[in-house]
Amino acid sequence: MKDILTSNINSLNDSQKKAALKMHGPIIIVAGAGSGKTRVLTFRIAYLISQGIDPFSILSLTFTNKAAKEMKKRVGELVNESESRNIWMGTFHSIFAKILRIEANKLGYTSSFTIYDTQDSDRLISSIIKEMGLSKDSYKPKQIRNRISTLKNNLITVESYESDFELKEYDEIAKRPLFGKIYLEYTKRCFKSNSMDFDDLLVKTNELLNKFPETLAKYQDRFRYILVDEYQDTNHSQYLIVKMLADKYHNICVVGDDSQSIYSFRGANINNILNFQKDYEEVEVFKLEQNYRSTKNIVKAANSLINHNKFKLEKTIWTNNEEGEKVIIRKCFSDNDEGKYVAKSILENVDKNKSKYSSFAILYRTNAQSRIIEESFRKNNIPYKIYGGVSFYQRKEIKDILAYLRLTINSNDEESLKRIINFPPRGIGNTTIDKLIVASKTYDLSIYDVIIEKINFIKINSGTKDKIFDFVNMIESFKTMVKNYDAFELASQITKRIGIVKFYENEGTAEGINRIQNIEELLNGVKNFIDERNQLNEPVLLVNFLEEVAMATDFEVQDSSEIDSVSLMTVHLSKGLEFPCVCIIGMEENLFPSSMSLDSREGLEEERRLFYVALTRAEKKAILTFTNNRYRWGKVIESEESRFIDELDSSFVKYDKNNYNEGSLLLTNPTIKYKSIKNKFRKLENSEFTHNEINNNQISEIKKFKINTIVKHSIFGKGIIKSIDGQKQDSRAKIYFYEKGEKNLLLKYAKLQIIDTE
Repeated sequence: MKDILTSNINSLNDSQKKAALKMHGPIIIVAGAGSGKTRVLTFRIAYLISQGIDPFSILSLTFTNKAAKEMKKRVGELVNESESRNIWMGTFHSIFAKILRIEANKLGYTSSFTIYDTQDSDRLISSIIKEMGLSKDSYKPKQIRNRISTLKNNLITVESYESDFELKEYDEIAKRPLFGKIYLEYTKRCFKSNSMDFDDLLVKTNELLNKFPETLAKYQDRFRYILVDEYQDTNHSQYLIVKMLADKYHNICVVGDDSQSIYSFRGANINNILNFQKDYEEVEVFKLEQNYRSTKNIVKAANSLINHNKFKLEKTIWTNNEEGEKVIIRKCFSDNDEGKYVAKSILENVDKNKSKYSSFAILYRTNAQSRIIEESFRKNNIPYKIYGGVSFYQRKEIKDILAYLRLTINSNDEESLKRIINFPPRGIGNTTIDKLIVASKTYDLSIYDVIIEKINFIKINSGTKDKIFDFVNMIESFKTMVKNYDAFELASQITKRIGIVKFYENEGTAEGINRIQNIEELLNGVKNFIDERNQLNEPVLLVNFLEEVAMATDFEVQDSSEIDSVSLMTVHLSKGLEFPCVCIIGMEENLFPSSMSLDSREGLEEERRLFYVALTRAEKKAILTFTNNRYRWGKVIESEESRFIDELDSSFVKYDKNNYNEGSLLLTNPTIKYKSIKNKFRKLENSEFTHNEINNNQISEIKKFKINTIVKHSIFGKGIIKSIDGQKQDSRAKIYFYEKGEKNLLLKYAKLQIIDTE
């Protein structure tokens, strides 16, 4: 095995090899797009083991289960496979869940605590809002959940929130002054249910390490070598945990690319990677600047783009790959023509060049943009797969069965109990369930415990009580099977006993048949889980399966089907993927970059990084499309070419104007100089379209807006005008929106509705 490792390490380039062989002390590996960072991480772990480092003392944190699984497999191929299994490798959430199950009692939980996903949290928050008699218009469950998530990721507890005047004022301005009470009740109910949401896995790990110094010391000694992938995507909570664990030995290696930091909306903090060198004085920096993925033209075009960002680590990405075609820019008359262009171009490539459909990926800034592409693909019989649709584990029938499984493991899981106590229907109505909830609060017990201990003190008729007892007896019978049955046997027995398949058979509908097929596939998945775990001699109990399901986070891309098909996805979902040909549609101002990002440099720079990610997914060919006209809210509006197109160095791009209405991605026509074609398009635009010239009526409308006017915007919601600058058509208003904060808008285009004045 050592010879295999040596020969493989020698295949690395100089920068990769230096990073892989540096054993001790803090290091940061700045890894450009397509630079082979996964190889470096893999070889670094294998090298540590080859040098006598105990695999049990290595902690490797990733952002997806897929990345962890792939890396562990690669390490196993380089060193003794049985040893590689001993590495603590996985996502932040899965590793911290593992630690919390070991140490749960210190925080007042049991080791079988339930992990709530976003839908579980939404339901619980909806219940709390309903019980408090609050309006769901003011207190929207998903908004409340997002707000709680943001606070938790910044380690702002209920107590911290209540003592922070600015946070409370923000919620008062947003017309949800009772948010703090919802946050408190949500926290209490999760704890009482012996449950944690995804954010709690980070919050509680921070709490554990801060409150119990002996526990922190235990894991500092265990994890003497720490590696973190995609470090640019870490949030404040993750940053603090990693810093605490590495504080004793400083053997920490972080890998990432600041130019691919695109998840601030999930709490990712780019400053974690930008400031890493300030955290560790003895840090050594390695730069992986050779790109193995893309052609020279694509790499150079991407460099010219990202150079416009000010907040970045200095690096210059280069490649020895072929020169390749220039980045193609295609102007379309409308979004409908954009769809036709993309579809016909793919068909032409498949027909003439024998390309596979899977060679193509269509990327877009928002999910709504897929509609026109889908319609065009369907009309042209082009097979396609949308990434990021409704996930298998979010389908109703799957969630119902999982609720039974979870309640079997943890009978205090209130959200699971409320979901399935009357499904399939067994005559336990909402009024009865509401009485059980009230009793739960009165006696400070979980609903399940209320049924067992206090049911006779609740005014429920005897017939309904019998049905509740039947339900509890069924769950108790399942619980007796937990230790003696593996996950598949238990899931099969539970599915059969609850009669869910029969329920959908009796529906006699096509939808019912689909649901039955999904149930069958769930059991197939459990069986596959068992088989894989048995091969690795790992636990195969139901709690292990449920934890794996919980770790299947929403933002992980699902495996493609075996059908040769074009991939459609948002740019965010494309990160980590690569395709021979990438088409990025909708390259227009207020779409890409998004209008929501234009009020700050930080927001605009993240949009530019997002475009950089999109462009660097391409191996051989990259195409950018934009339109003159696009539908918005049922109306056709004129569109403006994205500023990002202007920022690309003209040496590496060319416009495709061949067959204006149909076009071709083959681009066999001679290269056309970027600026000259751009000017021709400007002339064409001026001759064919009437620009939004402001008239006297519009000026009159603008004059209606005054300081302290309450206005409503179609995207930002309600807000108050704080100041107005400029004259007539150049008038800009600074508006504080209650939900989205401060924005500067050009009044002639803002389409504001006056609500009231003060």
